[in-house]
Amino acid sequence: MLGNLFTIMATDYRTESMNDTMPAHKLVFDDTDRSADQQETADRNIGFLLNDAARQMRINYDRRMRDLGLTRSQWWVLNHLYFNEGLSQTSLSEILEIERATLGRLLDRLEAKGWIERRSVESDRRVKLVFLSGAVDPLLQTMRALAADLRAEALAGVTIEEQERLISTLTKIKTNLSTMADARNTSMKDGQNG
Repeated sequence: MLGNLFTIMATDYRTESMNDTMPAHKLVFDDTDRSADQQETADRNIGFLLNDAARQMRINYDRRMRDLGLTRSQWWVLNHLYFNEGLSQTSLSEILEIERATLGRLLDRLEAKGWIERRSVESDRRVKLVFLSGAVDPLLQTMRALAADLRAEALAGVTIEEQERLISTLTKIKTNLSTMADARNTSMKDGQNG
């Protein structure tokens, strides 16, 4: 159940068919009626489920965007700008986890289509902020409608209450992971300064 608290404990194990070490995760529930030693399966592994659900959403959205003539890279950037307009190119490359040069070439193509604008910051002309242009609005409306259709199909049979609980749980997981990353970054900076 989504309301259960869980932790992911990473371990290493060797498979009989492979010689290399592979990560494994084990769910531990705070429920007394569930065994912490419960046999792990892919359909019970939270990391696998999150990744696979996101992968399936991307694949399905990819198909819909392909019909509009968009590559995954293009729709990924446009969607991120839809929710985070005015990001610097550096911030956008970090969020998208792609190299700045690769993003720069992609933004060049989107700018050539008239879909985005890059604006310099007065205090530092080297910094470019990325904005959507008005010319992309009809395309974005179609993209958002197709995304809403996909979400509706993906959530078929899931009640509004279950959706709200899912969003709440995923938000907590995201916050926990962000806090862990922030703590690690702080620790690494402190180690470099110390």
